[in-house]
Amino acid sequence: MGIKRYHDTDVLTAARRRIKLIFDNFERIYMAFSGGKDSSVQMHLVMEEAVKRGRKVAVMFIDFEAQYAETITHISEMFKLYAKNIEPHWICMPIALRNAVTNYEPQWLAWDPEKRDLWIRQKPDNCKTEADYPFAVAGMEFEEFIVPFGEWYAQGQDTAAFIAIRAQESLHRYCAIATWEKRDMTFQGQRWTTKVANHVYNIYPIYDWLTEDVWKYHAAFPDKPHNAIYDRMHMAGVSINQQRLCQPYGDDQRRGLWLYHILEPDTWAKLVARVNGANSGAMYINEKGNITGYHHITKPPGHTWRSFTNLLLQTMPPKTRDHYVFRFKKFIHGWHDRGYSEIPDAVPSELEAKCWAPSWRRMAKVLLRNDYWCKGLGQTQPKSAAWIRFKQMQKGGADAASPPKVVDVVDQKQTDLLAPA
Repeated sequence: MGIKRYHDTDVLTAARRRIKLIFDNFERIYMAFSGGKDSSVQMHLVMEEAVKRGRKVAVMFIDFEAQYAETITHISEMFKLYAKNIEPHWICMPIALRNAVTNYEPQWLAWDPEKRDLWIRQKPDNCKTEADYPFAVAGMEFEEFIVPFGEWYAQGQDTAAFIAIRAQESLHRYCAIATWEKRDMTFQGQRWTTKVANHVYNIYPIYDWLTEDVWKYHAAFPDKPHNAIYDRMHMAGVSINQQRLCQPYGDDQRRGLWLYHILEPDTWAKLVARVNGANSGAMYINEKGNITGYHHITKPPGHTWRSFTNLLLQTMPPKTRDHYVFRFKKFIHGWHDRGYSEIPDAVPSELEAKCWAPSWRRMAKVLLRNDYWCKGLGQTQPKSAAWIRFKQMQKGGADAASPPKVVDVVDQKQTDLLAPA
């Protein structure tokens, strides 16, 4: 991991120098845009250089359907402001997204053609769909679309993709910049770049900006538009470090779901109708205690953590229960292979938090948090069926045009996890 080194240059000057270096060396450039405060600053800075050089830059905005109306207004304004210098990719295709507010519908499909009457809003004119991209498959995850887009846009030429992440936001994003092992995957040794695919480099020009720097920029350049939803968040008492824009039903994003009710009541009514569990999710996600598992949890009287886990499983819809049973079995068997003959009921919290030891309390927490992919157990999300179909299309197999068969990996006879402890 790299060591932080501070320089005398301010972050605005540094960002402009980075962007200039990229324009000097890349003919093909695109940027990911979300309408958020960070990507808006990045777009203004990149377009500043593009206008100066008379260049065009592709702008990719993946529209999740469930957005603040103010966000859509801002994005429309930005596309119009820089229309002469951008190649617009406003994408409205069926994207599979996490729904963490219910056990009955663990995913939802943005722009689902079968739920057109429930869409939160209609698609904008001239938006692009999966039909515009040869690699796109309806039902892809967001992350599964990004890399193929870059490879497709590159057309075999070295291409720069501007991404507005900041190291301050999370350890994961800090590692994207600071990990020493990636030194052979950078452009000209610049740590704020990463080669992510053949011919494609991610560029992070504002990686070292703080949240305060972002708002200083917006204050210093009032003629450059920003998303007005942040002003409403500020008036609602949300601190600048807690203000987020993303699809509202995700594992982390659901904590801000309640804000729609206050900031945009009309949008809120449509959000509730669109996805199962939105109302109850917004009501209870910030509650303390057992309801969501994000704070100190306790088990009911007379229960062990194992019996409480089984109780929670027995209350779930069969499909969801079987999903967790399969993943819990993997977790248990993995620790058996590492020398644990029995899974302890509970271990010190610091060992659970760092995934250094197994326990039944960890499994109970996963269920209370509605952690569908069991990330709290150190597990990862598998590739979607749409991604498998995309890979089949690349290989050109006989069944490439057909969705892959889904195999039930849960043996219905193995229900020992559900037995009373």
